[in-house]
Amino acid sequence: MRLLGDAAVAMWWNVAEENLGEFHDWHSREHLPERLGIPGFNRGSRWQQPGGGDFFVLYELETYDTLISDGYRARLNAPTPWSTKMMPLHLQMVRSQCRIIASHGGGLATFISTIRLSPATGRAGQLEEYVRASVEHLSHRPGVTGAHLLRTETPASEPTTEQKIRGGDAVADWIVLVAGHDDEALREITEGSLGGDALRHNGAARSQAGEPYRIVHAMVPQDV
Repeated sequence: MRLLGDAAVAMWWNVAEENLGEFHDWHSREHLPERLGIPGFNRGSRWQQPGGGDFFVLYELETYDTLISDGYRARLNAPTPWSTKMMPLHLQMVRSQCRIIASHGGGLATFISTIRLSPATGRAGQLEEYVRASVEHLSHRPGVTGAHLLRTETPASEPTTEQKIRGGDAVADWIVLVAGHDDEALREITEGSLGGDALRHNGAARSQAGEPYRIVHAMVPQDV
């Protein structure tokens, strides 16, 4: 799954079980089409961990400037009534506005693993070199269709109306995404070459990974 563009918004959150039905309906029927109608949004996808309400959502953007565009800011500051209702239901929200540093692979796969990490002091160069080499190599591994490195670079701007409704968002630092059609292959990667021990040895201060997410819905502008 080569990412479409030079920037992205990567988000994680949890939705309580009693709200899952309406959440899926809202996100597929209103929120994805709304976002993909904004110039510069190339693809949006929603992923869910099996058996629970943990989600990963990724918006792939043409350029970094899309993050500060009038069209995007206007939507963030004018949520619909349905969005206003749903925003407080996004629990433990992590939202990162990113530049895409490296992206390898192609297509849209069944599963995706996400790794959030931060470099140790003075070791950012070492960590980036290791992760860049890893994602390039891993994109050719059996069961894997793509691997990517993103780095958060939050634009300087006032909190939006949506953020105020949610009560503030946490932010990741660096993000590695590994996609594929074999969830066991992704688990082996997040426990091996991109596991906590390997990343710390190569310059990470901390890292966090969980179970692979499964694709629920994806859209491109032509679907709107």
